[in-house]
Amino acid sequence: MTEVAALLACPECGDALQPHDRALRCGIGHSFDIARQGYVGLLTGASTKMTGDTADMLDARAAFQGAGHFAPIAAAIARALDTDGTVLEIGAGTGYYLAEVLDAHPGTLGIALDVAKPAARRAARGHPHMGSVLADAWRGLPVRDDAVSGALSVFAPRNPAEVARVLTPGGRFVVVTPTARHLGELIGPLGMVSVDPDKDRRLADSLSGAFTRAEHTLVEFPMKLSRPDVTNVVAMGPSAFHGTPADDPRIAALPDITEVTASVTVSTYLPRG
Repeated sequence: MTEVAALLACPECGDALQPHDRALRCGIGHSFDIARQGYVGLLTGASTKMTGDTADMLDARAAFQGAGHFAPIAAAIARALDTDGTVLEIGAGTGYYLAEVLDAHPGTLGIALDVAKPAARRAARGHPHMGSVLADAWRGLPVRDDAVSGALSVFAPRNPAEVARVLTPGGRFVVVTPTARHLGELIGPLGMVSVDPDKDRRLADSLSGAFTRAEHTLVEFPMKLSRPDVTNVVAMGPSAFHGTPADDPRIAALPDITEVTASVTVSTYLPRG
């Protein structure tokens, strides 16, 4: 946390934060505790648009990511974020993708930001050069102007104006979104939440005021998933909120191994101006 503290901003007044005992404090005197698990709590007031993942969802995601199924996605992100500065991940969850970026680019620092306490706890131990921040991106990023050379959003909401504010001139914003083919072999049989086929256009429209798209890469590959893997896929994503329980008998009816398509776009955006 000490490594990234100077890049953070007070969520109350916007002033710079400095370490002080087991807290971060601004010049005006606002103070924010560093939890014993290692993250700093910069969440103020009532949450707005963002709904945090539960501990069970994060456990499932950590198991699935740890098995390497999404490694090609992580590798594509690391290629897109070729920087030796600081990378901010918004909605970082377990911190898996940010940790892969940090491993690929030694000397890079990471800030993992999430609105969920279980995620902040996990990310705090995700990498030696990653600082974990509990905050709601929709209330404003508690990061100083022009502080980060890269920003990342993987399957997560984003606040374009705030991302543009915290990026250095020439910084890169990498956004990963699923295509309509992502996990397609499971969506029908298991009643999972499907992907809006117009999602990519809506993303571009939402960012067009603050960013221009510089690169757009399709990352698509087959995965061979066991029933426990499928259980984790169901439990780690939006279907966990929308009616597909992890113990659904339809999972037990699947073959021992199911071939499932992973299909995402990795888009790189540059700030306008």
